[in-house]
Amino acid sequence: MSDQIVIKDLLIRTIVGINEEERRNRQDVLINITLHADTLLAGASDDIQDAVNYRTITKKVIRRVGESSFYLVEKMAAEIAAICLDDPRVEAVDVRVEKPGALRFARSVGVEIHRTRSGKAV
Repeated sequence: MSDQIVIKDLLIRTIVGINEEERRNRQDVLINITLHADTLLAGASDDIQDAVNYRTITKKVIRRVGESSFYLVEKMAAEIAAICLDDPRVEAVDVRVEKPGALRFARSVGVEIHRTRSGKAV
């Protein structure tokens, strides 16, 4: 099992959904990302060059999601996973995207995906 770098509760306002109101008004999405990577070298060297730069990845995710106009959270999650896998140190990624308050009587609704460097859903 690989090491994990966890980005928790990233809250971004964006356009996502299929209904007219969802297409017109920005809404919150809550994103959780788990990057699977070997952190052994970074842990030994204490050098950012040897580490997955999760700040850079997070900035790319914020920019892409914030500028988005997705219809489906599934598509948003897939694009977030692709951004994460652009870093060659990331072996696999888990992405959870939730829309708080999207369903009456539910705190949130969302999707969670797992992607590997080979592109397969597992």
